[in-house]
Amino acid sequence: MVNKPLSAIGLDGIASGDPLLLALAVAGAVVLLATVAELFHLSKVLRLAPLAFGPARKLQFLAFLAPVFRVLALGIAAWGLTMLLVLPPSTHKPGEIRDGDYRHLVLVLDVSRSMEVEDAGPLGKQKRSQRAADLIQSFFDRVQSERYKTTVVAFASEAKPVVLDTVDREVVRNILTELPMRHAFKPGDTNLFAGLEEAAKIAKKWPPNSAVLMVVTDGDTVPATGIPKMPPSIGKNVVMVGVGNPTVGKALGGHTTRQDVSTLRQVAVRLSGAYHNGNDKQLATQLVSTLDERAKPKGGDQWTLRELALFCTGLGLAALALLQFSLTALGTGWEPGRRIPIQPAPKPAFGR
Repeated sequence: MVNKPLSAIGLDGIASGDPLLLALAVAGAVVLLATVAELFHLSKVLRLAPLAFGPARKLQFLAFLAPVFRVLALGIAAWGLTMLLVLPPSTHKPGEIRDGDYRHLVLVLDVSRSMEVEDAGPLGKQKRSQRAADLIQSFFDRVQSERYKTTVVAFASEAKPVVLDTVDREVVRNILTELPMRHAFKPGDTNLFAGLEEAAKIAKKWPPNSAVLMVVTDGDTVPATGIPKMPPSIGKNVVMVGVGNPTVGKALGGHTTRQDVSTLRQVAVRLSGAYHNGNDKQLATQLVSTLDERAKPKGGDQWTLRELALFCTGLGLAALALLQFSLTALGTGWEPGRRIPIQPAPKPAFGR
């Protein structure tokens, strides 16, 4: 129950949670004792009110407000300190990441024959597959890559998952640069939608908006219809990355191949995502930051009992410390026994 968000703790959790019951009992006892002490103190303050607040007693209401704030502050601080005492310590090893803090990255990678054409990169001398590896590595370099579980789906004439939810960057690097995945597929037209459909099946079980879908392809052949719908886990976290020269094509297998910018942009729009021409430019920093922030686990910001106990402890102790300064600043300036000196009468003018 300690690590559950507060929204998930109901009456059943309170009834079964011994630390919470103990903290409430201690806080109740402190409030009771403080109330008795404050009432006894208040009776004395009221008897000396003319000395404390002046003959007019303009600020006498502070004698009633201060005890209320003091009792509340003591109760809140007692509850927080007791919870911190009885809760088991929350520790993490250096570099350790909890399961709930991971994001998901689904790489849908084009491995067809056209990705071996050398017309990519700023100088136009890279293979499209090599340029794809550079773009993906650039993404990892600008996010906390250790927080991502990466799934790679390769597609050509069909689609096949290569690795599921790996946190090893070397495995991903080997897939992108060393593994000849093209030979695992039968010859035929490239089917981008098969890769998207396979990615949707894998991501279907994940929490909403917890994954980023990155498709890297040259868009050489894209079906006109049949685009699959992405699950809630991906939502709008989609980026279509195009590689290959978008203007000058090269002959391959009886047809001219080049990056089909208009088709890839249209697919990105239909997926409610973004398109990026990565042939000579890296992914924009703003785009990377947006995707990374959208995939941030929503439960990571929820408070647990430990965070609430820390907050209550700080709030209660700070209120107790500041109360005396506030009373001094708001108190009366009247001083008992002070007399206003009598000024002598002015002397009469000469001759009068």
